[in-house]
Amino acid sequence: MGVQGWRTRERDELEEMLRDLESDRVERTSSWKDAEKIGQAICAFANDLPNNRKPGYLFIGANNDGSASGLLIEDRLLQSLAAFRSDGNIQPIPSINVQKWSLAGAEMAVVEVLPSDLPPVRYKGLVWIRIGPRKGVASEQDERVLSERRAILARTWDARPCRESSLADLSLDLFALTYRTYAVAPEVIAENHRSIEQQLAALRFLDTRSSCPTNAAVLLLRPGSAFLRSGSIRSVRSLRWPDAGGHRPARAPALR
Repeated sequence: MGVQGWRTRERDELEEMLRDLESDRVERTSSWKDAEKIGQAICAFANDLPNNRKPGYLFIGANNDGSASGLLIEDRLLQSLAAFRSDGNIQPIPSINVQKWSLAGAEMAVVEVLPSDLPPVRYKGLVWIRIGPRKGVASEQDERVLSERRAILARTWDARPCRESSLADLSLDLFALTYRTYAVAPEVIAENHRSIEQQLAALRFLDTRSSCPTNAAVLLLRPGSAFLRSGSIRSVRSLRWPDAGGHRPARAPALR
């Protein structure tokens, strides 16, 4: 099958998904100006709570019934959609593809989101998930499921357990007063009734299967740790952490 044949087959598959009003892998929006809706949808598809292990698709320029809204698809729109990957609001960074397609007799922008190997993924501090054909904020149990899945899927060094360490080796005050305030939405912290172990696991700082901190936790929450050999740290970049006023002038190390 040639390139044109593959393109036609892919378009037919997208047309079929566009018409499927019950799919948990599809979301539609008639406009691209609702950044919150788009960011939440990308986050939910990346989390893949149903564990489809297949991409999710966001159709921009489509009505709820799958018909075309007539939205003009310009390069500026496509660039704005691609920027969701790296604007810092979605963490860890998702893998997405943005393309313009001719579907339902009109042009649409299609955002393909691949399932993350490092869930839970957060958008502005909240974990969004798909619940059938709609999306919502994850419950504590949902986050626990995603954290346990990450432990199975994780392959990067920072997500692996540091088996020589324990929670007693971490500065939990440093976690609560700095990193947590940066990574988690304030309303979630205010309503938080979870144990410290559950909070650490949700932010990839605790391996639930081995009940010990991850390498990232030891690196960030126990500066100068003897548990990590210098050869284990491959690269470090700077990450701005917030001060008490919500600004981010201070800098702390973060794994890449």
